[in-house]
Amino acid sequence: MLVQGASRGIGLAIVSNLLENTRAERIYATCRNPATAADLRTLASDDQRLSVLALDVTSEATIRNAASRVAGEAGRLDCLINCNGILNETPQERPERRLQEIKPDSLARSFQVNALGPLLVLREFEQLLRKSSGARVMTLSARVGSISDNRLGGWYGYRTSKAALNQMMHTLAIEWRRLSRPILCVVMHPGTVSTDLSKPFTAGLSADKIFSPERAAQQLLEVFAGLSLEDSGGFYAWDGRSIPW
Repeated sequence: MLVQGASRGIGLAIVSNLLENTRAERIYATCRNPATAADLRTLASDDQRLSVLALDVTSEATIRNAASRVAGEAGRLDCLINCNGILNETPQERPERRLQEIKPDSLARSFQVNALGPLLVLREFEQLLRKSSGARVMTLSARVGSISDNRLGGWYGYRTSKAALNQMMHTLAIEWRRLSRPILCVVMHPGTVSTDLSKPFTAGLSADKIFSPERAAQQLLEVFAGLSLEDSGGFYAWDGRSIPW
């Protein structure tokens, strides 16, 4: 099993949950800079099944290096969970609320990290997934990536990069259905979670509508475990409901 983007937030909580609740012989967790991922390194020191690897979705070399490491040690991959994502490049930036706030560099960065990054990860790890019987892939998206559900506007970079991610994963799911060993591929919305990404935008929400990373991880994994190949290519919320594209 491999969790990509696991240094904090939902990714870290998913790793912790997997260590506690699965019998997987090996679990890999990736992040851009393992040296600064203190919580992740603590988990690894407490459980020898966990290995922490460097992987930056904007660097193809680091993705290939991580895939090579997993290939050499495990030989196959039964499950991959993509958790990376950005809303703003810096804490001072805010999502674009109107057309005049669009910045090409920021928009391109959103697409590079949120949409292209997870796809490049799956490109490099595909052969390891294909060696498994019944491999499964979950990629975290967001409800705001739904075009038909967009009633508020704004957030151009985040919305459109997540919409692009959804299309990429849906397309990949179709390709993977044709394999002799099909691979389940879905995108999932975790709900509103108390993370560094969402904190500036949750002040007006009641506490019961904000999930802790631990609760979000549990809910996502429970829904993911209940999905079958017939569900591949779908977009699902934390409660198992299908989200319109």
